[in-house]
Amino acid sequence: MPHHPPHRAHQALVRPFAALRRLSLGGEVVTGHHNNNRIGTLGQPLAFLLGAESGHVLAKFRMPFDAIEVVPRIWPRESEVVRAVREKLSEVPDCLADFGTWSVHSYVPGRALSDVVPEGRIGGSRLAALARAFAALPDVPLSSLPKLPPHWPEDGDSLGFLGWLARFTEERVHQVNRARFGELFHAVGIPHNAMERFLSFVPGLTGRPFSLLHTDVHRANVVASWGPDGERLFLIDWELAMYGDPLHDLATHLVRMGYDKTEHELMVDMWVAEMRRAGHAAATADMGRDLPHYLGFEYAQSVYPDVIRAAVGLPARPTGRDFNQAADRVCRAMSRAREPLNLVDRPPLDRPTAEEALRQWHRKDRAAAAEAAESATEGPGESDSPETAGRAECLERHG
Repeated sequence: MPHHPPHRAHQALVRPFAALRRLSLGGEVVTGHHNNNRIGTLGQPLAFLLGAESGHVLAKFRMPFDAIEVVPRIWPRESEVVRAVREKLSEVPDCLADFGTWSVHSYVPGRALSDVVPEGRIGGSRLAALARAFAALPDVPLSSLPKLPPHWPEDGDSLGFLGWLARFTEERVHQVNRARFGELFHAVGIPHNAMERFLSFVPGLTGRPFSLLHTDVHRANVVASWGPDGERLFLIDWELAMYGDPLHDLATHLVRMGYDKTEHELMVDMWVAEMRRAGHAAATADMGRDLPHYLGFEYAQSVYPDVIRAAVGLPARPTGRDFNQAADRVCRAMSRAREPLNLVDRPPLDRPTAEEALRQWHRKDRAAAAEAAESATEGPGESDSPETAGRAECLERHG
């Protein structure tokens, strides 16, 4: 559907109609780590205002929700990234309207790969399509993207880029969440200086030209759509896009797709071939040496989000099975991080230890939530503090 981003005046007109439509929809709801997406037809007059063919056109009304920050997001408006990407890669849904706190996107009819192939092999043709998509990203010029954050690593400073990622993990994920999860981190064996340990075992990286990165291409963010020409794959959810070493994008993809050994190796080979065919051979320089470092970083940094999500995913009254499943998730994260964090001289984390740590955390966390709720009902008092108020808010969202 042809569309041009509305000007501010037009957008001010569109917003109330879009809000009414979003609230009236009773269709499909898809919830991820970062957004609540409601799927439904645009209806009139919203379709007319957005230049859609009819009110029957499907759209995705996306509402971000507050969540514990565990991954970097350097650009606040996904729509600006999507607009730049679509000039080089047509297999990306359009952003029809961006209101800052929520947005409306075109809907791709099809099914997420997480539904089509929840696990196991996805097949050579899909691997090839994804490799071509990755190879198109270096063609998106930096000038068409939003402004980079201050003090961003210089183009080609791959080691500086990896260092920025590690610092984000330490400062914005580990340190920020220590008050609530610090005892749990320690109990399951995460070193207090995990990111420092990781970087100390990275001898150096070859400089590669920076490019736009999606950073979150996993099965739920790839939509398979079928038409007269066969299957097409669409990459959705560009909110975590950034600008840096392309090997980071490949590494996050390899880890989050859960490929077996055969398709892992085939994807790497296809990625190299497509990058070179597209004229981006410099992106593949020394990747045999450097890709393992990026893979190691993914395993190392994921101990924090995996442990946090396992903990906050427990219900208010968890069963033994709930604790077992959460403990398995924590054990898997710690097992994958053993080598990148140089923990091989320590005994592996076992399920009983992880489960007991989660039980203790859950008991203390619920008690803290109850105390915060009681304080809130009593009104402000001498015992209230910004730290307590912040903890209560966080518990309300995630406890």
